[in-house]
Amino acid sequence: MRDTGDTASERQRRARPFVAAWLIAIAGLILAMVVVGGATRLTDSGLSITEWQPLLGAIPPLSETAWHDAFEKYRQIPQYRILNKGMSLEEFQFIYWWEWAHRFLGRFVGLAFFVPFVFFLSTGRLERRFVPHLAALFVLGGLQGALGWFMVMSGLTERTSVSQYRLAAHMGLAVALFGYVWWMALQIGREARGALAGNATARRAVLLAGAIYLQVILGAFVAGLDAGMGYNTWPLMDGALVPGGLFVMSPWWINLFENAMTVQFDHRVLAYLIAALALVHWGLSGREGRGAGGAAAILLIVLAQAGLGIWTLLAQVPLALGLLHQAGAMVLFAAALWHVHTVSGARP
Repeated sequence: MRDTGDTASERQRRARPFVAAWLIAIAGLILAMVVVGGATRLTDSGLSITEWQPLLGAIPPLSETAWHDAFEKYRQIPQYRILNKGMSLEEFQFIYWWEWAHRFLGRFVGLAFFVPFVFFLSTGRLERRFVPHLAALFVLGGLQGALGWFMVMSGLTERTSVSQYRLAAHMGLAVALFGYVWWMALQIGREARGALAGNATARRAVLLAGAIYLQVILGAFVAGLDAGMGYNTWPLMDGALVPGGLFVMSPWWINLFENAMTVQFDHRVLAYLIAALALVHWGLSGREGRGAGGAAAILLIVLAQAGLGIWTLLAQVPLALGLLHQAGAMVLFAAALWHVHTVSGARP
């Protein structure tokens, strides 16, 4: 793609800090929504609301009768009958509020995105090159809501939890939206440019960001299978560096997605590979004289996130540590994208 140059008007240039602040705030809201979504998974709250009402669903039960009606609907699904039979109304309200908060945040993010977008666009404060990207973000955000309901549906009839495949898809799209918004915020104030520069530092930075994104998806499979609740030792796993039983299911590839041992093992191995890649990247960046400071920051965050992951595993995934580990993954991904942006040839 050819460099198109900076054709922003004076009004658009003055609006850049406000547009960037808006997008950073949206990224922060998405991060919060991901963390609350993690809480719904760790507290088994995701199936507590058995209906999808995009508008009326924003209103929680406001009376004793409404609470009993919502509880009665929950009592019809397998999760209640098999796992939570005898649950009190107060216990139901605890899981209900987590799921309601998650859905409410989704609606709030949509509103917080749409209203400023219309304002900036209608007043000529938004640069034309960003309009299709931001419009695509709004559409993808709506699809994310539909995907979330598709995920919930998987646990309402036969399963006692949602499908790990749908959970991973839902998480993957959420993190992609987060990264997309964050990248657009980084682009504000930069001249329009073509493809990423082909220097070696940038290529490694892109590889590192891609590996971190893949690790987040693997983490979703770990959560979906409750794989972190077992094999709570480190560095050995089930008494060995490479445990037996990794490929007991047939066909072999299904173990990568449905065998809790294999999924956790893959998550561990990719963490080691990311740490090694971050270390090599830091060493080479210093030698090449490009982005050494950013590479060092990425390495430190990777090591902190790995340490937090080990702590979370050894403690058998308490809620606070589990959510902190999930938030740390988002922060690491954001830092990796920032590093890509700084070393890829963008001109101030």
